[in-house]
Amino acid sequence: CNSCGQADTENFGNFGNEQSGGGAGVMEMMAEKLERKERTTAQTGVEMKNEMEMIFDAVSSNESFARVAVAAFVSHLNPTLEEVADIKTAVSEAVTNAIIHGYENLYGYGKHGEAKPSYLVVHPGKVRLRCLLERGVLHIEVQDEGKGIENIEQAMEPLYTTKPELDRSGMGFAFMEAFMDDLEVESVPGKGTTVRMKKKMGTGSWIDREE
Repeated sequence: CNSCGQADTENFGNFGNEQSGGGAGVMEMMAEKLERKERTTAQTGVEMKNEMEMIFDAVSSNESFARVAVAAFVSHLNPTLEEVADIKTAVSEAVTNAIIHGYENLYGYGKHGEAKPSYLVVHPGKVRLRCLLERGVLHIEVQDEGKGIENIEQAMEPLYTTKPELDRSGMGFAFMEAFMDDLEVESVPGKGTTVRMKKKMGTGSWIDREE
């Protein structure tokens, strides 16, 4: 009947108004919470802890993958172009060291036009990459289970390289030290190497900084 239809229409209209009002309330509440969170972060410099880990084959093609993955990991912090470039360079150097020196996988790193047999051999091995963001500080760890480093102090000297035939500059660790705020290298001959780096992002505070 016409009266029934009119009643149904009115009820539907009231339901829609209630839902609309409820939706607006929820949006206001969410906006208030977000504003409060941003205000707290700005005051304390504390951000949510976030971490990731990946394992990939020790081959040259994964070097670019690793550096782009870490850059994407920190993208929500809106880093500067300089910060992104620093991080990508440091990660690239650490991963390259693991591939070339840890596992001696030379394929893809030879001089242009050369095709020595050793370059075509890919030794099995994995590189483990871990990243942690906490209180505005990025922690990066690159680990391999390769041949290890006999003399870490010597290996970290600028221009020192054990692969001069590959036109390696010997500046890998020097670049890591220059572009990151902290660098630590641990290695056991025959068991592998772990490289740990830290970089303060933006205005974040250091955690557990030594006096």
